[in-house]
Amino acid sequence: MTDIALPWNNLTQSADIGVANGDLAREDGFATAITLSLFTDRRASLDDVLPDGSGDRRGWWGDAFAVVEGDQIGSKLWLLERSKLTSEAMRRVKEYAEDALAWMVTDKIASAVEVTVERRAEDQVAMQVRITKPDGNTGQYDYLWNTLK
Repeated sequence: MTDIALPWNNLTQSADIGVANGDLAREDGFATAITLSLFTDRRASLDDVLPDGSGDRRGWWGDAFAVVEGDQIGSKLWLLERSKLTSEAMRRVKEYAEDALAWMVTDKIASAVEVTVERRAEDQVAMQVRITKPDGNTGQYDYLWNTLK
């Protein structure tokens, strides 16, 4: 699978379209799919506590037209913005990341997805994503995510 590269920048906490030799950069791995899955805001459930109390449950409008009923893109990491990284918050970071990436196994582009999380600072989480392809080959992808933006 070839995608336009959207490299994640740990310093700016954002991704941007990659450019190489005056053309759009491409990548044949899972990096772009993982970046979009983790850092696009999934719509919050009715029982989720919204961090700003605004009532805006975010999400992508295209989810309303999903081919598979209930299919959603993105993660709920945004619900943890401005949260203290307690052990419960770290558990939720891992859960939200695993949930956001589960589609890869469902769609059979990966046979396994493993996520590990580690608190790096008061407001920073290191996420390591290990993808096992159906042929048994693996890839590892590392991200830093800050709760304070």
